[in-house]
Amino acid sequence: MKINLIVIRTENIELLKNQYELLGFDFTYHRHGNGPFHYSSEIDGFVFEIYPLTKSMNKADNSLRLGFEIPDLESKMELLKLSNWEVISKIKETEWGQIAIVQDLDGRKIELKNK
Repeated sequence: MKINLIVIRTENIELLKNQYELLGFDFTYHRHGNGPFHYSSEIDGFVFEIYPLTKSMNKADNSLRLGFEIPDLESKMELLKLSNWEVISKIKETEWGQIAIVQDLDGRKIELKNK
């Protein structure tokens, strides 16, 4: 089994799209049928989408924790420090490799692992 789709929702999809682009995502803006316009990025068969909140949602779900493996974590963290990402944990050597934790604008914690 392999994860092939993750959808997150937010109040401001433009701001969140800009934030996740700093991690390396390249988004397209589109919609399926009569559904809402949203951002979508596909990397090696994995689709990551950012949708607006539904009418029944008051705020984004920030309990979801995501993890991404990225090249050159040290350089990426220097870039993220100068942006609107909140650094929760600097790069640490763990049994799984070098890992840092950042938080997006909606409060989701994102684990970044050096590739």
